[in-house]
Amino acid sequence: MSIELNHTIVAAKDKKASAQFLADILGLQVEPQYGPFIPVNIPNGVTLDYGDGGSGPITPQHYAFLVSEDEFDTIFGRIKDAGLTYWADPHHKIVNEINTNDGGRGAYFDDPNGHILEILTKPYGSGS
Repeated sequence: MSIELNHTIVAAKDKKASAQFLADILGLQVEPQYGPFIPVNIPNGVTLDYGDGGSGPITPQHYAFLVSEDEFDTIFGRIKDAGLTYWADPHHKIVNEINTNDGGRGAYFDDPNGHILEILTKPYGSGS
């Protein structure tokens, strides 16, 4: 058996709203609650399990989603329709632009908890 990432826990102030945010932007479904978690299944088999982040601040994490060109257009349209700020870089310096790294397209945007989400059409380092 090969090793695959199966799931990860995403800390959230409001796990239901946060899971719904991701599902809406990516065009996915929020699954029924499983134990203390609200899961969003990604088509490659990885599940993002949204859980309560506690009373303190949430440490932002980075989640990158490799998408097709058509999916990028659709998702990016949802980002713009939602009025979200987006960036060409993970450091939030190049605002309201996308990048064309490795001959693809990419954009970063924040979820309601400050997690940095990314959509990209070519894996970094894959060349143009």
